Amino acid sequence: MKIVIAIDSLKGSLTSMEAGRAVEEGIKRVFPEAEISVFPMADGGEGTAEALVCGIGGRWESVLVQDPLGREITGRYGILEKRKTAVIEMAAAAGLTLLRPEERDPLKASTFGVGQMICDGIKKGCRTFLLGIGGSATNDGGAGMLKALGYELLDEEGKPIPPGAEGLSHLKQIRTDKVRPELYECTFYIACDVTNPLCGENGCSAVFGPQKGADPDMIEKMDGWLLHFAGLTEKLRPGISRNHPGAGAAGGLGFAFLAYTNAKLESGVQMVLRESGMEQHIRDADLVITGEGKLDGQTAMGKAPIGVAKLAKRHNKPVIAFSGAAGEDAGICNQEGIDAFFPIVRKPVSIEEAMETSAAKKNMSDTAEQVFRLIRTFIHKGH
Repeated sequence: MKIVIAIDSLKGSLTSMEAGRAVEEGIKRVFPEAEISVFPMADGGEGTAEALVCGIGGRWESVLVQDPLGREITGRYGILEKRKTAVIEMAAAAGLTLLRPEERDPLKASTFGVGQMICDGIKKGCRTFLLGIGGSATNDGGAGMLKALGYELLDEEGKPIPPGAEGLSHLKQIRTDKVRPELYECTFYIACDVTNPLCGENGCSAVFGPQKGADPDMIEKMDGWLLHFAGLTEKLRPGISRNHPGAGAAGGLGFAFLAYTNAKLESGVQMVLRESGMEQHIRDADLVITGEGKLDGQTAMGKAPIGVAKLAKRHNKPVIAFSGAAGEDAGICNQEGIDAFFPIVRKPVSIEEAMETSAAKKNMSDTAEQVFRLIRTFIHKGH
C-alpha cells in the first residue's frame, strides 16, 4: 500500500511535518509494510517557510534587518540549496506581530526589511524566491522594499522620501539606475490568496488598513498616496495595472512585486504543492491523507486540505482527512474532494489540553491507527 500524507499545521500544537509523522506512526502499527511519503503542507501564510524548509530539506539563514519601524532585528528565512531558492515570509521583517498594538502605524511602517532579506538571499546565490506576504503591518505600496533593492524614490528636491505610507505623499520621481543588477536575474513566486486591487473601496487601505492601526482619515489619505504612486509606476512600467488582482496584498506589496520585479502571484497552496513535488507521488499512491487544525466551511473555500484533495481527485485517488476539530459545516468538505474526515480529540478536554503537543501527537496516531484497522478489515474481506 502506497500512501501520501500532506497535513497542514495544527497551529499552536503540531507543525505540518509533526502531524504527518504522527499519522504515519499510527498507520505503521497496522500496515508496517506500507510505503508512506510525508510532505509539508501550508497555504502560503504563517508556517509556509517552516513547511518548505523542513519538509524539503533546506537550511535556515539569519540576517539583521529593520522591523516595520526601523529597529534592528534578526530576520530568518530559508534556502533550498539544490534549487538556489530562498523561502521568505515577509512577516519576519514587516509583520504585524512584530509590533505592540499601540505601535501600529501604517503611516510610518515600512517594508524595507523585506528588501534586506531579499538582498541577503541574492548575495548568497539565490535567484528564485518563494514569498509568503500575509500578516503585514505596512501600507507603503512596497516602497520600503524597493528602496532596499536599489530603486530611488525621490521627493521634489531629489531626496529619498521618508519611510511608510506617509512617505508616498512626497514622491515625485522613481529612478532605476542604481537597482541591484542581480535583481533582473531573479524570479519571484508570491503566495497571494487575496484579490484586492491597490486602490479604491476594495483596495488595501480600505480593507486591511484598520487592522494595521488606520482610522478613516488615514485610510483616505493612504489611498490617495497609493493612487499617485500607481500613476507614476504605470508611466514607468506600461502594462502594469493598479487593478491587477492581488495588487493590494500586504499593503500594496503585491503591486510592487508585479511592477518592479519578475514576479507571479499565485495561490499559496498551489505554490507548496508544486515546490514539494507531491503530484508525482500522488499519481502512484493508493490513498492520500490530509487535514488541518479545524475542518469547516472555510476549509472548503480553498485552504490547504482542499488543495491536496483536488490534486488527488485529478488522479482519482481516495482522500481521508484528520483534524483537531470539525465545525458543524465541515460536511461541505466532502463535496470538495475529502471522502471522509476524522476529528482526533478522543475525550472531553479543555482546548489547552487538546492542543498540548504530546497529546495531539498521540491523538493523531491513535485515530489514524483505528481508521486503518477498519481499512485492513475491508481489505481482508476483499480477499
